[in-house]
Amino acid sequence: MRKMKSAQTHTSFNNKNDISIDDFKLTCEQQTQASHYPLASDVVKNIPIYQGKHLRLFCENDAQSLACKTELLKALKDGPGVVVIKEAYSNLAYLDAMSQVFDQLLMEERESNLGGDHFAKEGSNSRIWNAFEKSALKQADTFMHYYKNPILQLVSESWLGPHYQITSQVNTVHPGGGAQSPHRDYHLGFQTEAEVSRFPLHLQTNSSFLTLQGAIAHTDMPIETGPTLVLPYSQHYPLGYLAWRDEAFKDYFEQKAVQLPLEKGDGIFFSPALFHAAGSNHTKSQSRVANLLQISSCFAKPMETVDQYAISQALYPTLKEHWQSSLTESEKTALLNAVCDGYAFPTNLDKDAPIAGMAPMTLAQLTEQALNDNLAFIDYLARLNSHKNRRKT
Repeated sequence: MRKMKSAQTHTSFNNKNDISIDDFKLTCEQQTQASHYPLASDVVKNIPIYQGKHLRLFCENDAQSLACKTELLKALKDGPGVVVIKEAYSNLAYLDAMSQVFDQLLMEERESNLGGDHFAKEGSNSRIWNAFEKSALKQADTFMHYYKNPILQLVSESWLGPHYQITSQVNTVHPGGGAQSPHRDYHLGFQTEAEVSRFPLHLQTNSSFLTLQGAIAHTDMPIETGPTLVLPYSQHYPLGYLAWRDEAFKDYFEQKAVQLPLEKGDGIFFSPALFHAAGSNHTKSQSRVANLLQISSCFAKPMETVDQYAISQALYPTLKEHWQSSLTESEKTALLNAVCDGYAFPTNLDKDAPIAGMAPMTLAQLTEQALNDNLAFIDYLARLNSHKNRRKT
């Protein structure tokens, strides 16, 4: 195989003059071998397809879970950079209940003219920013049932490890809504070319490992509704954060990007460095609704500010009601990961000094202990406020 010029001749710092469409094409010509992904039920258009009903069998066993996470990581990191999980949400009643919460939020925000998409034309869609926190505060029981899903934890930990932080934005693409421009995503996908060029190439590459992109289909998404267009293997191109605005790269994306239809409850997950774009909704009457998940490493700055103390306070009575009776161990862990900060830093080490180790107690540890002890809400609230105040300067 011909060597890529940019991968061989780059300096520590690069600019747009260094990008090469020929190298990019070479990167994206790779083919996905089904034998490399034995847990996948199929490979379609270079994308491994997994069945949620199978993945759930791995979630309660640590050794099997590790094997599954290893394969998902291989697909996302070394392979095409994207996977689809059919029936990621098998209980559609929970999904529909959350859709009703989204509808309420959209109705409330319509008057304030909030929302909009930074990669699509104005008016082509409706968006709820920080839907994660808003839905938690709006309807705690629905939030609990939605985010207890162990598959969400499985795929998140495969890419990010423990203590990840979820943010989400709901996107509704209306009939006739146009496609997004192809792009890479947060972090550096949201910076100008001039700003990207200030970061050394190794940091550009490493930044893509700090976030996982996902989307849960809240409606059926046949091709004509415009499900996400992706370009498998494009995440491997090292100068992609400088290249995605270039017309030659956009043209190649238009020629080679693929789409897969999704059914309500399916999920698609991909590297933020993958070139992707929401497609055009060519229907006359069918909106396409997705809960866009942007899941961050505990080492990273999330895109949205999420008040996890407020979410923990809002969820505690509901979690307490179900903790001892109806939640599996994997569901408990998934909820703690979603609701609470599981990483100890940053904090105020004068007031929040470690007691039994190198790091102070995390919000997740505090909440898990309270739930295991069946602590009364008023006592949990006192501990929660104390923990919050200790971490302030």
